[in-house]
Amino acid sequence: MEITTPTLATLFEQLGLDSDQASIDAFITAHPLPDEVKLSDADFWSPQQKSLLKEELHVDAEWAPVVDELNAALHEKK
Repeated sequence: MEITTPTLATLFEQLGLDSDQASIDAFITAHPLPDEVKLSDADFWSPQQKSLLKEELHVDAEWAPVVDELNAALHEKK
């Protein structure tokens, strides 16, 4: 059994998104979130992606820091 350390790249893979650094950067730039919108409530996620984010944040503590990292990046003021 292979154990993968959670990273933004592996989170993007889990979400079914391109996971190279340029794609991650482009996604973050293209999807800024207002402060009042929770990461998992953003309208650009599919229902499955929303479910995955909620589950990873609330159930699996190992993934929580990476989900938090994505949340912070999408809420960052540019």
